[in-house]
Amino acid sequence: MSAPYEAERTGAHHVVILGAGYAGMAAAVQLAARAGRRGEVRVTLVNARERFTERLRLHMTATGQPLAELRIPELLEGTGTRFVRGWVTAVDAEARTVRIDDDLVLHYDTLVYGLGSVADTAAVPGAEDHAYTLNSAQDAEVLADRLARLGSGTVVVAGGGLTGVESAAEIAERHPGLRVVLLGRTEPGAAMNAKAGAYLRAALDRLGVVVRGGAEVVKVLPGAVGLAGGEQVAADVVVWTSGTRVSPLADAAGLTVDERGRVVTDATLRSVSHPEVYAVGDAAAVRQGYGVMHGTCQSGMPTGVHAAVSILRALKGRRPRPFRFGYYHTAVSLGRDDAVVQFTRPDDSPRRIHLTGRTAARYKETVTASPWPTYGRMKKMPASGAFWPRGGRYTRLRDAR
Repeated sequence: MSAPYEAERTGAHHVVILGAGYAGMAAAVQLAARAGRRGEVRVTLVNARERFTERLRLHMTATGQPLAELRIPELLEGTGTRFVRGWVTAVDAEARTVRIDDDLVLHYDTLVYGLGSVADTAAVPGAEDHAYTLNSAQDAEVLADRLARLGSGTVVVAGGGLTGVESAAEIAERHPGLRVVLLGRTEPGAAMNAKAGAYLRAALDRLGVVVRGGAEVVKVLPGAVGLAGGEQVAADVVVWTSGTRVSPLADAAGLTVDERGRVVTDATLRSVSHPEVYAVGDAAAVRQGYGVMHGTCQSGMPTGVHAAVSILRALKGRRPRPFRFGYYHTAVSLGRDDAVVQFTRPDDSPRRIHLTGRTAARYKETVTASPWPTYGRMKKMPASGAFWPRGGRYTRLRDAR
């Protein structure tokens, strides 16, 4: 536990937050800073590990680069928040309970569901058994050890999205003796404007990454990946970055979920079926004027802050406000000294302006390093976390009140 837990305060409203990712941490810090010390709200944060996972840096961990040990209990010191380390094994939405490691049961008045996504290794036969993932720092460290011992050979990165691009570039730069092949259904950088996308692909080429767009992996074997059409690509190591899945716990609990298992929310981030449950980050299917949001750090932290503020507004008898968020950039590192930053419209479509090279790399590092100090700042000035682009007409919903 990060602080003495005053179990005798049974009159306080108990908020349980599941998951200490970017969104869950934002919710916990906001709630504790705004109300925890006054005794009106008890906050319990549940996470499988005490170490905060910097998902934006896992491709660095995977290549043996040491990162700071960010400890969740240390950040929560002085807030009155209870930290419970353990795996969430069940949620009973009717009884309003959460089971941890099958032996601890927590009762809640309000639940913040932030159990985010992991690589979808279940989508393709063999991926679960034969591919490495970047789901956690521990997973990335296992991959780093394997790459360090490989010496020579072929690394196949399956998935041409941002995680796949960053992983392929980092591995190629740190392990020049390895052949890196990036496989994806589309060309890397396809969602960027023409110049930014061309720069990204040229950077991968300079690093020696073999890029194959239009490649669909249909199976992973001990020493290869199989593509649609029957071709096999030899691989000493396979890194799986193609697609994500969320925990099935929300569906099992009876919450209304979408086709991907994400909790369907109303405009205020409340579950449409269970209003005492808020969903944040990758675990939530949040509709905006441009469609359903996709999970990123830039959108995840605002959902956590908004959920916390909404809970406190509701406890005071005030109506929570609709959540609105507009994207503003896509930042992709290409090794340590190169990057592309594509600035976007609120609906995530590319603008003409973009950054490249060292300037972009510095920008990307600033973004990557910002969450942890932002949490620390929110402890002292919670309102500092409540600023993000609302997106104007792009995000407005006609039925949001």
